[in-house]
Amino acid sequence: MAFSSALIALAALIAVTVVAGAIWRARDGRRRRGSDAVDLTDLGVTVGRVTLVQFSTETCTRCPQVRRMLRGIASAHPGVEHVDVDLTHRPDLTARHHVLSTPTTFVISADAVLVARFTGAPRRADVEAVLSELPALQEAS
Repeated sequence: MAFSSALIALAALIAVTVVAGAIWRARDGRRRRGSDAVDLTDLGVTVGRVTLVQFSTETCTRCPQVRRMLRGIASAHPGVEHVDVDLTHRPDLTARHHVLSTPTTFVISADAVLVARFTGAPRRADVEAVLSELPALQEAS
């Protein structure tokens, strides 16, 4: 391969990598809307309460930070609970709930509907915004 062809291939590879990284970073921690009924029996969720379900693993480096944030949010809002599901011990849940990376956070309404899904570390303001949209919490305030 000629030197100029190798340089062009290297530049193209770098460009693709930069674009892919930018897309991944832009999507990380962003809210994705949900409207699916969730089977709560395998998550340890109390029906009738808004629940923040965090999927984590033992090797996840960002999970402890997200766990502290979600516990703080849950303690600040009456009627909200936080459930941490360790996928290291429950790998069967990854396929059932389509969890491809950790941390992944579900916001489940009191009537067991998946309201939002965050893949990656969510921002506190984004989680608070989702909670403020829920009718059960608006009545409690």
